[in-house]
Amino acid sequence: MAEKVTRILRSAGLNRTKYNHLADMAARCGRVRADAWQRCSGVSAAPLSAYDIRDAWMAEGYAWHGLPARLGKATLADALGDIDAAREAAKVPVKRAVRHRTKGDNAERQRLHSLLKQNRWTEDPFLHRQMRKSWRGGQSRVTNQIVADAGSYTTKIWHGRAWIHLQCLERGRRIAIPLKGTHLPSGTLRILLQANGQVEIHHAVDEEAVCSTRPCGDATVGVDKGYTEAYTDSDGERHGEGLGDLLSAESDHRKVKGTRRNQLRAVEQKHRAKGNTGKADNIRQHNLGNQKWNRRRTLHHQQVRDHLCQAAHAVVDKAGTLACEDLSLPMKSAQYRHKDTSRRLNGWVKGVMADTLTSISRRRGSALVLVNPAYTSQIDSRTGLLQGTRRWDRFYCTDGVVLDADTNAACNILARLYDAEITLYMPYREVKALLAERTRTTVGTAPPGLELRGLATRLPSTESELPASVPKGAG
Repeated sequence: MAEKVTRILRSAGLNRTKYNHLADMAARCGRVRADAWQRCSGVSAAPLSAYDIRDAWMAEGYAWHGLPARLGKATLADALGDIDAAREAAKVPVKRAVRHRTKGDNAERQRLHSLLKQNRWTEDPFLHRQMRKSWRGGQSRVTNQIVADAGSYTTKIWHGRAWIHLQCLERGRRIAIPLKGTHLPSGTLRILLQANGQVEIHHAVDEEAVCSTRPCGDATVGVDKGYTEAYTDSDGERHGEGLGDLLSAESDHRKVKGTRRNQLRAVEQKHRAKGNTGKADNIRQHNLGNQKWNRRRTLHHQQVRDHLCQAAHAVVDKAGTLACEDLSLPMKSAQYRHKDTSRRLNGWVKGVMADTLTSISRRRGSALVLVNPAYTSQIDSRTGLLQGTRRWDRFYCTDGVVLDADTNAACNILARLYDAEITLYMPYREVKALLAERTRTTVGTAPPGLELRGLATRLPSTESELPASVPKGAG
């Protein structure tokens, strides 16, 4: 089955009357969505299917807050999908707790995983306790979306542009929404109302029909993700250079802009406290809005994603098999880091990096293999041992050789692909113990003849992989 990707169409020339009618419909959809989260995010609704919940609501005479029944059902199905996704995300730490509790007992692990998968965790006290900690339900405040299935709208080309005719609150009538271009959407639509009086139409299409499918390379490479550049492969080639400058410039701009907005907000609150409500309202309306802020943020996200997509395509151009570190789990950071450094690193889009690399490698036929990332930056890639010290962008070996830290890490990731003893989900403490034993016995993973003999260096700290400052004159 082909993967799906989302495409966005935008309206053009939508008048105020139609927009107000759509806003009223979106508010009613928001009430349906809020009811779904309130009634169906608890334990009692977890074992029920979406069809069972929908039929129960219809049997009790639920009025859908005045919406057409078809739009109400589509909104309920969408909300139930969000609830199910949030519940599945809450199960991730529970599964880790199950693995920790059932070491060596595969039968008990399978039993607990089966109960968790079937949403029957209340039958086991341990699972019930863990899910109470992780899953606390939720609520919805979304009031700017309309979900429409294929039977609630029609499309056509008229006067050189595409139109969508959507069901409205009045029986027998439809709202005609003009779109930019002549592309006609299909399937289930998500209509998002924008602050500028226009709407966006989100719809899913087959990935193979709209995305690049040119062939991949035939090499096997390891890839290290970074901040200053997106990827560094095991051949020493860098892809996506300039990423750090792009992220840091936007982070610094938002800091300055946020500081000035805070000052204006203080002035607005001072005028309001003195009773100058007109002056305070004028500042809030013209100086503390979010339209420019949100527009710049959207543009920045598009630029970063485009930068990462180009870098991922460059990697896949040479790679038929791609070894990459799994950075989905949170990692401990340094106990102290300068606030500017922390702010800039908080903008590191490692989730987008993982998504773009996964999707592009999939459509172009490259095999992406995730490996355990523990200590890949602190191993000498020539020996596979915990020897040497990483300092910023340099890795200082015990024999005086200085390696590029990113290339060294990429080589270690590639070697980890063939390391049968270090599995993907092996805890970092066990990885540390295994590497320490290898270092003690001087049995590395490098080819014969490259192992270094001698005493190993001090074991790295598990608190952080951030290096110490480079001493003066080093390198």
